Amino acid sequence: MSRYTPAEIEARWQDVWSKNEVFKAARSADKPKYYVLEMFPYPSGRIHMGHVRNYTMGDVIARYKLATGHSVLHPFGFDAFGLAAENAAMERGIHPKDWTYQNIDDMIAQMKPLGFSLDWSRLFATCDVDYYGQQQALFLDMLEAGLVYRKNAVVNWDPVDMTVLANEQVEQGRGWRSGALVERRELTQWFFKISDYSEELLSALDTLENWPAKVRLMQENWIGKSRGLQFAFSTIDAPDGHHRIEVYTTRPDTLMGASFVGISPDHPLAKVLERDNAEVAAFCAECRKGGTTEEAIETAEKLGFDTGIRVRHPFDTAHELPVYIANFILMDYGTGAIFGCPAHDERDFEFATKYDLPIIATYLPSEDASDVLEAAYVPAKTEKVFYNRGFAGEPHQTGLEGIDAAIDFCEANGVGQGVTKYRLRDWGLSRQRYWGCPIPVVHCDACGVVPEKKENLPVELPYDVSFDTPGNPLDRHPSWRDTPCPSCGTPARRETDTMDTFVDSSWYFARFTAPKADTPTVMEDAQYWMNVDQYIGGVEHAILHLLYSRFFARAMQITGHLPASAVEPFDALFTQGMVTHEIYQTRDANGRPVYHLPEEVMDGKLADGTPVEVIPSAKMSKSKKNVVDPLNIISSFGADTARWFVLSDSPPERDVEWTASGAEAAFKHLSRVWTLCDRIAAMDKDAAGTGDEDLLRAMHVCIHDVTMGIESFGFNAAIAKLYAFTATLQKSRASHAAQREAIMTLAQLMSPMTPHLAEDIWAHQGGEGLVTTAPWPRADDRMLVSDTVTLPIQVNGKRRAEISVPVDMPKEEVEKAALADQAVIRTLDGATPKKIIVVPGRIVNVVV
Repeated sequence: MSRYTPAEIEARWQDVWSKNEVFKAARSADKPKYYVLEMFPYPSGRIHMGHVRNYTMGDVIARYKLATGHSVLHPFGFDAFGLAAENAAMERGIHPKDWTYQNIDDMIAQMKPLGFSLDWSRLFATCDVDYYGQQQALFLDMLEAGLVYRKNAVVNWDPVDMTVLANEQVEQGRGWRSGALVERRELTQWFFKISDYSEELLSALDTLENWPAKVRLMQENWIGKSRGLQFAFSTIDAPDGHHRIEVYTTRPDTLMGASFVGISPDHPLAKVLERDNAEVAAFCAECRKGGTTEEAIETAEKLGFDTGIRVRHPFDTAHELPVYIANFILMDYGTGAIFGCPAHDERDFEFATKYDLPIIATYLPSEDASDVLEAAYVPAKTEKVFYNRGFAGEPHQTGLEGIDAAIDFCEANGVGQGVTKYRLRDWGLSRQRYWGCPIPVVHCDACGVVPEKKENLPVELPYDVSFDTPGNPLDRHPSWRDTPCPSCGTPARRETDTMDTFVDSSWYFARFTAPKADTPTVMEDAQYWMNVDQYIGGVEHAILHLLYSRFFARAMQITGHLPASAVEPFDALFTQGMVTHEIYQTRDANGRPVYHLPEEVMDGKLADGTPVEVIPSAKMSKSKKNVVDPLNIISSFGADTARWFVLSDSPPERDVEWTASGAEAAFKHLSRVWTLCDRIAAMDKDAAGTGDEDLLRAMHVCIHDVTMGIESFGFNAAIAKLYAFTATLQKSRASHAAQREAIMTLAQLMSPMTPHLAEDIWAHQGGEGLVTTAPWPRADDRMLVSDTVTLPIQVNGKRRAEISVPVDMPKEEVEKAALADQAVIRTLDGATPKKIIVVPGRIVNVVV
């Protein structure tokens, strides 16, 4: 009897698939198409079990769709630009390009042994000149269409990495790479006009029925549609030209509780004041050292500077409010100015308490509640409250009703107007670093900002750069930086900022439809392959990557690179859980933790006998060393074992904990399947058997259940059915013909999960061609209907037995059969049932 040898069979079948170009995507007029895409990785140099899980899920879908007669596009690439490569260049003395491409080669070498059904001929990295050159062409088309512009803006500035950081790259007020305290600076930046599409991006979320509800909600909150009041306070003793301070508020119902006005350090009034007042200038400078993220603002101490300027309350002109410059107000939110109502805002309450400002309640929990508040009272807008300083309408209203009443009252009295605004701001794409896509524009003293000519694309990054000093090496590269103006030919300077890496990942899905084209896309290919039918990736990309991709799809449609049907590029989205593992640590002489790889630990000890401290499972992390190298698993058990385990242990949307025992159990099961195949192949072909119909009936039920499991992303449920059917087949005494049909069908059903083993079983049983390209088995509906049904029997609510009866047995006969069961007889112990309730096809309840 032969043994299951994954090391031998997996390499052999991968070679067969490659030579036959089984997974090469091709347009076909005779087949429906299916485009499955996993979010592509950053080339860090090593894959981990999270990658294995992500790409195995996509592979199951791709292989299933191939078997069901689809033309399948299942591509792969690398999100390869970014600051990490520049940091590596400085730390290791290696060029970012060399570091990146070496990592790409290493990761491909780790990926291929897993047997994924990827079309490797479409492989690209976003740092390939062919890719970013077409991105530059796309940028120029968007610039011409008015979707890109340039303006001064306050940005997150990392003073160590000397680059602009996106909000999500700022963690607790520090740069995510350098750890330096982030500052606010005003720079001239390039922007995409994503805010023009706020309402469209918001309303279209309702059409994304196959997206997780939590992702749609996260995008909805990020876009942040709100209706509020925009009005102006009249100033007292303000500099000329600043007689009014415009304010936008989403809570105009609290206007009668206003106790101060706050303006951003970057507000025009603050800038006028800081020119002539050293104290104001110092305060504003200190404010700009803080981050611009909501987290940084909320957690930082609330600081203010009393300008001495006052404003008049619009409904109580005798009531003057002080104007503060405040560190928690950003210029690019609303108007850069707010009125503070400390009674109903925790931030304002903290500020008012610090500076001894009035706290005036405009609504209370009830009519008899005290209006002396010890903390901000912030009920939900849908909660009904008592307005003691409200506007028109009943005093008992919800916050939403109070807001509407306040807007109506203010408009009727000539104080501002109701306005709908969005939280979403235009997307700043400028980054002051080398390893990114160059922005294809030139700065000319005579002509201004001039787009590069398309015939001069790509604008390639120079290789001969130095990272000896901080900052962008493109600024210090005169032979690349200095160039003739594309318009007048006089000496000019290239834009030395490069694009945010979110740009690179916002259209790669479209490029995969024609990755070698000399235009961003080819319309015929885009029309055939788009949309992405199934997109798979981590929920950490639920907001920005997906939102930016949705914007880019619209921009590409406007500029003629995608059909109108592709404005929502991802028909279905699945966000998978993480792969976790226990953390093993010891302590050094100073009590600091020392982490150890799982392979260094045996029975809770290191090789020298030192016991380790085991910390509960957490997301795999290189720094904590709780990572499992897939190549070690493949070497020990084979790729199919790794694939089977990450799919079988838990629902795909939940985290899965990797354990050595789990991997061993998966390997043992696959070995049993192979042994079963070998036994069936050795059977007497003519020997009679028993139970053929029962086996084939179980087989068709398994076909149905596994098919439903794959189509619903219930991979673990599908595998549970495969376990059960394997057990049935092992016990079967059916004929060789029936068992051969069953094992070959089992191979087909396992093929998306364990393709190498399935291929070997198929060949061992004399199957025609490859199991990978064999048509998916279809369940015979007649075999799904059983002649009998198993009914549980409860006595006084407790399950005591079960009986199998014909599905059409009359209730009276079912009652007799239930009372004749020995377990029921023992339970009744001579007692006479008061009632017997038979629920046809479901249960028998005996009441004593």
